[in-house]
Amino acid sequence: MINASKVKSIAVLTGGGDAPGLNAVIRAVVRTGIGHGLKVWGIKNGFGGMVENQVIEMTDEYVAGILPRGGTILGTTNRDNPFNYPTMQGGKTVYKDMSGQALNNLRQRDIEALVVIGGDGSLKIGSEFYQLGLPVVAVPKTIDNDIPGTERTFGFDTAVGVAADALDRLHTTAESHHRVMVLEVMGRYAGWIALHAGIAGGADCILIPEIPFQIDAIIAKIEERQQRGRLFSLIVIAEGAYPQGGEISVSRIVEGSHEKIRLGGAGEKLARQLESLTGIESRCTVLGHVQRGGTPTAFDRVLSTRYGVAAAECLFEGAFGNMVALRKNEIIRVPIVDIAGKANNVTANDELLKAGRSIGICFGD
Repeated sequence: MINASKVKSIAVLTGGGDAPGLNAVIRAVVRTGIGHGLKVWGIKNGFGGMVENQVIEMTDEYVAGILPRGGTILGTTNRDNPFNYPTMQGGKTVYKDMSGQALNNLRQRDIEALVVIGGDGSLKIGSEFYQLGLPVVAVPKTIDNDIPGTERTFGFDTAVGVAADALDRLHTTAESHHRVMVLEVMGRYAGWIALHAGIAGGADCILIPEIPFQIDAIIAKIEERQQRGRLFSLIVIAEGAYPQGGEISVSRIVEGSHEKIRLGGAGEKLARQLESLTGIESRCTVLGHVQRGGTPTAFDRVLSTRYGVAAAECLFEGAFGNMVALRKNEIIRVPIVDIAGKANNVTANDELLKAGRSIGICFGD
């Protein structure tokens, strides 16, 4: 293991799906590192860039002006795992362990430590590299907010804001045309975006993966509103939500990806079913990647900056193998091994879930 006092050169990479605030983290890592006299490198296109030796030196000028930008200036991918890396042999794709080559590429540039900015898949890979002796510090990134050990991942606040704004806009159309409007948001296994956006946007029903729904419960809510003269309803459904006794809605399979299953169609299926059973015109809007893109909110910019500074400080202090996290508005350190491969889901006793029930929101159960 490298002595922290001897660390002179570090690298940063972004892995997995993009999220608002990635550039703010990169900027904070680079500026903090340079401010402490370190050379800072950027690894392009995620962990694949480690294998392919796609490395550039980062400077203050390189990160100037990127704080409000969405996406990542380094590029990212959710398909390249150095421990199971796609290579071509005889015209066929063969998966090999290329972690050794990735580490050698870092050694050639005297890179001694790595900041991994990513979600559950990237954190797992970062943890494996740490176990091989590479000093690693992680920053939690996902709009789904489903990484344990932290109260917030950056990108979540922006995604919720986009979804809540969409609900505000759908509300006027739903009310004008007396329709049921279904908004499908991201959330494969965790319903945090749907829960927060649904409450912020005045949804009548919120459907999340943690609570398999009953169509009869949703219809009952719609009919109850009709009886009160409310001739429209707003429903938010996470892409991973599914009916009791049913399955998640799969749109396609992507081989070689950390998450091979691509979800899609949950909202449209629900809208068709509701229209058929109630006779009320029902429409679905799918936000998709709109939730990932664009300018991060002020909250996400501040959180990302705090994370980036804290990650760099971990490297200076030799606190390797940790993920920086937010807890009670304080930045803390959590061992990566404690959270890699685990998830943070909405629980039955979640305060916000209880609040939603108290104000009459239907959760499909």
